[in-house]
Amino acid sequence: MTLEAEVTSEKRKIGRVEFKAPSVIVMCDTGETLFVQVEDASPRGMGLWMKDHRPDIMGKDLIIVADTVIMYAKVARIVERDDGTYTVGISAQKFTQEVLDYLFKHIGTQGE
Repeated sequence: MTLEAEVTSEKRKIGRVEFKAPSVIVMCDTGETLFVQVEDASPRGMGLWMKDHRPDIMGKDLIIVADTVIMYAKVARIVERDDGTYTVGISAQKFTQEVLDYLFKHIGTQGE
């Protein structure tokens, strides 16, 4: 099963390169965190691998922290693999002042 969101008409004009990194995504609307594996990346998006538990994230905004990269993105595509895991495509978004304010407000506050 494949789900796709109306994100851009870009259709990957910029090629992705392999970039394997265990990562965490934070859902902007709920603050929920999910652990994923980045498979590939470009300046315009990333391809992720997600285990079998997948909340309803299609078309939603997220922030991903992958190794040395932080990206604000929208979930553009979800494909279920034969083994029950998921390939997730995210499309980079420009940081808004609201997102930047949220990030800077919450940096370093975990565990305080």
